[in-house]
Parts: sequence; structure tokens; C-alpha cells
Amino acid sequence: MPDLVVTAPSVPRSAEVLTPEALAFVADLDARFHDRRDDLLAARRERRAEIVRTGTLDFLPATADVRAGDWTVAPVPADLRDRRVEITGPTDPKMAINALNSGARVWLADLEDANTPHWRNVVGGQLTLRDATRGQLSFTSPEGKAYTVADPSRTPVVLPRPRGWHFDEAHVTADGRPVVAALVDFGLHFFHNARELLAGGSGPYYYLPKMESHLEARLWEDVFTHAEAALAVPHGSVRATVLIETITAAFEMDEILYELRDHAAGLNAGRWDYLFSIIKNFRDAGPDFTLPDRNAVTMAAPMMKAYADLLVRTCHRRGAFAIGGMAAFIPSRRDPEVNERAFAKVREDKTREAEAGFDGSWVAHPDLVPVCAEVFDGVLAGRDNQLDVLREDVSVAAADLLAVDRTPGERTEQGLRGNIRIGMQYLHAWLSGNGAAGIDNLMEDAATAEISRSQVWQWVHNEVCLDTGETVTHELVERLVTEEHAALGGSVDDDARRLFVECALDEDYPDFLTLRAYDVLLARGD
Repeated sequence: MPDLVVTAPSVPRSAEVLTPEALAFVADLDARFHDRRDDLLAARRERRAEIVRTGTLDFLPATADVRAGDWTVAPVPADLRDRRVEITGPTDPKMAINALNSGARVWLADLEDANTPHWRNVVGGQLTLRDATRGQLSFTSPEGKAYTVADPSRTPVVLPRPRGWHFDEAHVTADGRPVVAALVDFGLHFFHNARELLAGGSGPYYYLPKMESHLEARLWEDVFTHAEAALAVPHGSVRATVLIETITAAFEMDEILYELRDHAAGLNAGRWDYLFSIIKNFRDAGPDFTLPDRNAVTMAAPMMKAYADLLVRTCHRRGAFAIGGMAAFIPSRRDPEVNERAFAKVREDKTREAEAGFDGSWVAHPDLVPVCAEVFDGVLAGRDNQLDVLREDVSVAAADLLAVDRTPGERTEQGLRGNIRIGMQYLHAWLSGNGAAGIDNLMEDAATAEISRSQVWQWVHNEVCLDTGETVTHELVERLVTEEHAALGGSVDDDARRLFVECALDEDYPDFLTLRAYDVLLARGD
């Protein structure tokens, strides 16, 4: 087994997590599973080519027996049975302490979409999680303000989210080859915290992002099984909640839970990445697959309702939890009217989820925790969850999941400008080290930036007509980029502007905006 080589900027306290034993554990994971990961990425490309060829997707004939079978996932541990409100956010110490003090039942500790993979963030996130596990997390700001966890006995259950299978960690290599980033994130956390968590009555629980097939879930299952055996941790200690945030995974919800059945805890409806995936996979399938302005696409759209209802039915039939999507609003400290309107929308959205049978939902800001909790408290009526709500009324066909043309809403110049402005602002924040950026009172992360640039690409290549009567062209987008960049008054650097234009307008569509942006980070020495 090759030794890992870490070539990265110095990070304070890094020796606490980058121990020889921990690096050897990650090296073993990478040696065993890297090639399988590569094969699965190749399978993604083959499936995309098939979508181009056929113009559609369907449930897999080869796994019909799994979908029809009578099976359930393993019973969920006691501390994961009540997930009525979950808060998401990055793993820097200040944000982590705010999440731990929020009153939420779960904290999604995000090493992925809300985190820029600067090496200091990769290592710093592991230090935050290690300190939090041991009740030792604290932070003092440069201004001298101290942040501490108010009551360590009443903090949320912590579910780290490692990076997706597509990402490599360039700062860690084995035989000159970058290590799979997901295995770095999972491996370091599991090595340092699994036994500690189990000793405290909890366990190593995770959110798994960006999966596109049940075979990718099978890879995670094998990673978990091997990791448990390697550290003499009881089999089934790991529990994973999978984000259903790709259109291909939506056709394999049963199969994903089946592959992970000894380690599964539930599925989550990841709205923005899901829309990004629809655009990515059907970007050249014609005008019927173009979406209206991103903010006009609500969960009430027929295809989104079908996706959400199918997720609840699938989860509850299999004894797994169904977790709803993000409320991304950031309350204003200066405008009560903005807050009043936004809180009403959040309440409406969470009420829809609770009444549809979801067991809980996500918020991005601590001030939204009471709103979400109140809504789910009212529906749960003393229960921990809604596993008893089986949704046997739900019947979803492939055409329902692909009913993009039935999505109401306009394609407007304002929406196009918003995509451009938000995309550039987010990329500037991401390159600066902040993967969760508050823009226009909303928490933007990589998923929302992906849909912004992908929608621009799709509108250009399908010659969408805007509400102004103009057709979306390269020239129109370039003009609006110039205008919006100027309006931002120098707050967005040239790299962010260039990256957005490349990823929105290049003929060769980049699969992931963040991979292009990562190259910029590496060139900067971050």
C-alpha cells in the first residue's frame, strides 16, 4: 500500500488529524476503492450518452425485483429517530457553534457544497468535528468575541457531509495520484471519531451527496463495511442519509436504500442540485426541457411534487426517514417587512412538507429553527416521526418525474440577470474561502451556483425567448455579464467573472463548476 504524500500549506493543529495512523487508514481506503470510483464516473458518462441517444430515462428493468420486494432498512438508532428540524452549514468554528446552539435536532456539518476546499478548510473542518465530538469546541473572533457551546448535552446530532465521488483531493496523493476526496473526508472523520461517538451513545452518521446510481451507493456500503472492520467497530454503526439530488438517482431510490440497507437512515430531497441535474442531463434535449426562472420553480411544480411524493413513499415503505429541502432565507436585521414575507413562505413550504409525510426538513439559519419546529410539532402531535404515513396513494411514473414542460413560470431578463449576478458573486466568495454566501437574504451554496450557470447555458443553446422578446444568445449574456459586473462595483474579481462566463458559455459544458474553480484555487496555492 503506498504512503500518502501531503503537499499543502501549513494549517495550525493539522498534526492532530493528519496523524500517521489516520493517513494510513485513508491510504487503505483509497487503495481499495479508488479504481471502482473511477469506473463509476465512467459509467456516469455512458449513462449521459444514453440519455442523449434516447432522450429519456426510466426505472431500471434489471432491479424490478428490488422495487417490488418486501424488505426494510435496519432499525434507526435512538438518537436519529426525531429529525423534525435540521440545520445545515459549513464547519468553521463560529458557524459550527451557532449550529450546535440552534435548537435543531440534527446539524448537517457540510464539508461539501457549503465549503470551499481550501486546504485550511479541509483540515479545519476535521478539527472542528473532532473538537465538537469531545465537547471541546470554542472560538474567539479577531474582535475578541467568545463563542462556546451553551449546553453540550443538548446539541444536535452531527451528520458530516463529505465531498461527492467526482472530487479528488489534490493536496493528498498516493503514487502521484490524487486521493478520492470523499475518502479523505469520511476517512479522517471516521478514524478520529467513530469510537468516541459510539462510546457517547451516538454513532458515525453521514449525509452522502451527488450519487447518480445504486452502484455508487454499493461502493459506499463497501467502504463503510470495510472501515468498520478495520477499526473493530460493530457492523451497522455507520448510518447514512442519501441526498436524492440527481435525476438518475430519483429513478433508483429503492435500489439505493437496498444497497445501504444495513447502514441506511433515510433520503433527503435536495432541490437545487436536483434541478441542476435535470438541466445537466437534458441540456440539449430541446425546448421542452428548459425551465423557467430558477426562483419560479417551486416544489408545487408537477415534476417536483412527483419527486417529493415518491421519496416519502419509498422511504416509509422501507422504514427510512424522508427529510425535506432547504429553507435558505437569511433574516434581515433591518427590514421587518422582508422578514414577514419570507417567514410566511418558509412556513408555507414546511407545512407542505409536513403534510406530505416528511419526517423533518432543513433550514440554513438558526432563526428559522423555531418556525420549522413549530410546523412539524403540529403535525407530529407527540410522535418522533411520520414513518406510519405510508403514502400508498402515491403512484409515480417516469413521465411524472420528467414533466419539465409542465413547470409553470416565465423566462425573464430579470431571472437571467439574477443567475449572472448571483453566479459571479458566489464564485467570488467560493474562491475567497467561503462556500456558504449570503446574497440577497438567501444562503447560496455550490448547488445554487450550479443551477444559475447551467440555466444560462441551456437557455443560450435552446434560444429561449425572454419576457422582453429578446432571444438569449452568447452576445446578450456577455453584455449582461458586463453590466452586472460593473453594477457590483468591483466586489467580484476577474477570476470569478471569467469562471462564470466559461462555465455558462463554453461549448463544452463542464460537468461541475467547482472542479474548474478548484483548479484556480490550486494555481493560487490554496
